[in-house]
Amino acid sequence: MPSFLRRLVWIVLVLSCSVAQAAEDAPVDYARDIQPLLEKHCYECHDGRKQTAALRLDVRSRAAKGGESGDAAIVAGASAKSTLIARVRGDVPDLIMPPEGDRLSAEQVALLVRWIDAGATWPDQLAGEDKLKKEHWAFRAPKRPALPNIKDKEWNRNPIDRFVRARLDSEGITHSPPADRETLIRRLYLDLTGLPPSPKDVDRFVRDEDRGHVGRAVDRLLDSPHYGERWARWWLDAARYADSDGYEKDKSRQVWFYRDWVISAINRDLPYDQFVIEQIAGDQLPSPTQEQLVATGFLRNSMLNEEGGIDPEQFRMEAMFDRMDAIGKGVLGVTIQCAQCHDHKFDPLSQEDYYRVFAFLNDAHEANIAVYTPAEQLRRAELLRKIAEIEGGIKERFPDWQAQMAAWEAKVQNDQPEWAVVKLLDDEDTEGGQKYRRVGDGSLVAQGYAPTKHSPKMTVRTDLRPITGFRLELLTDPNLPLNGPGRSIYGTAALTEFGVEATPLAAPAEVAATEGATAANPAAPAKPDLATRATVGAAQPIKIASATSDVNPPETPLPAIYDDRSNRRRVIGPIAFAIDGNNDTAWGTDVGPALRNQPRKAVFVPDKPIDNAGGTVLTFVLSQNHGGWNSDDNQNHNLGRFRVSITSAPNPTADSLPARVREVLAIPAAQRTQRQIATLFSYWRTTVPDCQEANAKIDELWRKHPEGSSQLVLLERETPRETNLLKRGDFLKPDHKVQPGVPSFLHPLPENAPPTRLTFARWLVDPHSPTTARSIVNRVWQSYFGTGLVSTSEDLGTQSEAPSHPELLDWLAVEFMEDGWSLKRLHKLIVTSQTYRQSSHVTPEQTARDPYNRLLGRGSRLRVDAEAVRDVALAASGLLDRRIGGASVFPPLPEFMIQPPVSY
Repeated sequence: MPSFLRRLVWIVLVLSCSVAQAAEDAPVDYARDIQPLLEKHCYECHDGRKQTAALRLDVRSRAAKGGESGDAAIVAGASAKSTLIARVRGDVPDLIMPPEGDRLSAEQVALLVRWIDAGATWPDQLAGEDKLKKEHWAFRAPKRPALPNIKDKEWNRNPIDRFVRARLDSEGITHSPPADRETLIRRLYLDLTGLPPSPKDVDRFVRDEDRGHVGRAVDRLLDSPHYGERWARWWLDAARYADSDGYEKDKSRQVWFYRDWVISAINRDLPYDQFVIEQIAGDQLPSPTQEQLVATGFLRNSMLNEEGGIDPEQFRMEAMFDRMDAIGKGVLGVTIQCAQCHDHKFDPLSQEDYYRVFAFLNDAHEANIAVYTPAEQLRRAELLRKIAEIEGGIKERFPDWQAQMAAWEAKVQNDQPEWAVVKLLDDEDTEGGQKYRRVGDGSLVAQGYAPTKHSPKMTVRTDLRPITGFRLELLTDPNLPLNGPGRSIYGTAALTEFGVEATPLAAPAEVAATEGATAANPAAPAKPDLATRATVGAAQPIKIASATSDVNPPETPLPAIYDDRSNRRRVIGPIAFAIDGNNDTAWGTDVGPALRNQPRKAVFVPDKPIDNAGGTVLTFVLSQNHGGWNSDDNQNHNLGRFRVSITSAPNPTADSLPARVREVLAIPAAQRTQRQIATLFSYWRTTVPDCQEANAKIDELWRKHPEGSSQLVLLERETPRETNLLKRGDFLKPDHKVQPGVPSFLHPLPENAPPTRLTFARWLVDPHSPTTARSIVNRVWQSYFGTGLVSTSEDLGTQSEAPSHPELLDWLAVEFMEDGWSLKRLHKLIVTSQTYRQSSHVTPEQTARDPYNRLLGRGSRLRVDAEAVRDVALAASGLLDRRIGGASVFPPLPEFMIQPPVSY
């Protein structure tokens, strides 16, 4: 090789080594060298969206903390102690990372090692830490900014115009002239009522009556009942309002009382803070009214699933997640649902924060209550007044009624035999597709799928002897329709037949010497080998000799809703129908709308006592065959909550006293309230022969009680429900328990505030809440101008677009709160502004400078939504029905639309 070539090769080698050495000596830059590497190879499993093994590598503090193993992933200055290096290098072959796809090259691993050994420098602006996210504008409470000074008098009158004009002037954009009066009055009508003006309305506005008085026309429209109707539609969308359950069955439901409450609240300008409080926790307000209970329907509009084979708890949790989303997007304007499975990727909301808020909502019954229209409430009030008058007359006729009632109480106080509750099913067992949940008192609550014909067999082992009677209690429950005790839409049930089979158990040698549980001592331990004792022979049906109950309605044909297309005459009636062996008769609990939703009980006596020395296997068959033909159309007639007990007492009969009366009798006389005393009196008078005429008059009044309707609401639970953080949002993977609380990056709860939904609701609308007022004024603004001051109205978080007019947004939020949270005044402020009244004509210059009208240099061209298009067409054709409220109306459909395969 020529000498000059050798010299050249030597120079190249020296330079290459120098470059390589320089590269090794150069500091590793996180943004340039490390973040892209982690993003490519690690973020798929370890970022804000997914945190396998609880490890997150996109946030500095979380990466240093490590995951489930407890070992730090990154130890600054010590790569040898950093589990990240061990994993990517493959020190343990079974734990090499990433487990799939391209592995890190030796050069990339070396780069990570150099970065960590040099101190793992991670710039603050790229750290992903909550501290930086908390400084986001939307997470600081709004403060009222100073108003810009505008020389143009027309644009200096309304504060909105001053902010808008100042921005237009700074951008060198000319505003548009006012819209003509015909256009303006049509715009006002459509925006405020969702309906077009009549020719007379237009003429009135254009000629002279309202000239110079736009505010007068606005006041008239704000007083229109159609104002509440139009703006309720906007809120009902956020509330997920629907007239059916959703999912495969999509059964109809009556929730229109909530819809009417929203319309009424908006029409009477209920302050928005109270509007929110009543919808989140109306049931927890002192002495809540029917309207305040109905308001909690806001959180009950989620879909309900009663398909066969479902786990009811799974879909209760799905509804809970939806409620969280409704509060996040509808009230807070924050995408909190992102933290259901992991820490929020962008906002400073941790998964722990999410489930602390979740805990506030998780402690409530999924209730269904009876509600009444104003006319029905008047009828009820008059009915109760007349009953009180008659009872007052009885007290006048019997001045010693208190002594007489006390003597009666002494007779009935302890006139019932001892009953031992039997455990029919294991928790969460399923019978015939219907799920049962065990309650602490030994009763079962039916959930999920509701078959129309159902005969579950439930088996229990017992040592009690002799067995002389069986008691079936039908109990009320807030989670049943109208409080139950049945699952029908009226809260009623029908028992077609009560059957029992008995199988003797083998008697161990010591059975005579060992005392098990008895009716007198049901808490005594059962013989230890009862569960494993062998049966002797086959099960034998037990003949029921007699049955008694606390309610025996007359024989009545089944209502049409329970038609099973059999063409048989099926009836409900007294308890005797439950033991007559006839599948067309059943014991019913429906004794009219005023009295049907109460606990009921029946006692069944075998023709001879069951007395087996080794114990007995009892199999109860509760035949419920009085539903309709279609389980998808609310045609079930099943037991909702029930409990079975047994006794050894001779000749047992059903307790004639209602459960509520027994509850009062258990309270010492000196501690009873006036209402409890009235409950006792109302029953005691029915036992007095001389009150027969008065009792008949009262019974006749009860028969006139209005039917009412139903409404899904929330009601506070008597016993708190435990809430756990759910791993990856899976209800089957509960982690540690969490207590109710609010996101740590927002303002704290008041000191010593009770952990209730009411506390949470008040926190939402606290003046220090940074997003609540901003969110609502932004959503209202969006309805007028097509886009909010923040374009992402459901997300004011760190990923949102910056506000087009941040000072205006904060000024409106503060003004809204300080002006009594009045939506009507907010609407009037907006629609009387020059900004709103501009022409929507677009010039080429405006299109070029501001194509989406974010600077508001012209009126919005977006005016009507789909429902308004429909109503405008109906109004123009004279076909619009202007009535508001009441049960939902389902429009007629062509026949093919309700036949398979189009409709299930």
